[in-house]
Amino acid sequence: MIANLVALAAEEEQNPLIPAGPELLVGTIAFAIVFFFFWKKLLPNINKVLEERRAAIEGGIEEADAMKVEAQSVLEQYKAQLAEARHEAARLRQEAQEQGATLIADMRAEGQRQREEIIAAGHSQLEADRKAASQALRQDVGKLATDLAGKLVGESLEDHARQSRVIDRFLEDLEEKAEATR
Repeated sequence: MIANLVALAAEEEQNPLIPAGPELLVGTIAFAIVFFFFWKKLLPNINKVLEERRAAIEGGIEEADAMKVEAQSVLEQYKAQLAEARHEAARLRQEAQEQGATLIADMRAEGQRQREEIIAAGHSQLEADRKAASQALRQDVGKLATDLAGKLVGESLEDHARQSRVIDRFLEDLEEKAEATR
């Protein structure tokens, strides 16, 4: 049998690129069935998936554009807030400098006032001390002058009125001599 087939094949020389008639018919029918199946079942599903992808991509692009616009808006708001914060910080810095300068001026004025008060109190104290020293000196000098005058005159000058007059006259003479020498 194999020999018959080989002999049959050798008798018919056929072009290998062109199939035989029945094979061509069976191939065409099989192709039509497969094509019909693809056209009716597979092609709508493929188109549906492609359409969904296209819609998803377009939606994603639109969403990305919307997000980009929103991000730009947020960025502009952030920049505006940052500029406002910088302005506020500069204003607060300026106010602090002005308050510092005012505080320094107030402290200097208070220091000057206290210094004047201290100087005035010192002058008052010096004047009071000078008067007290002068009074004590008058009494001591008066007592010494009375004792000395009593020894020179030979009588006691214990009378207070007389003693005050002699002391006052003596001190006035001393003050006149002091002023004359100046």
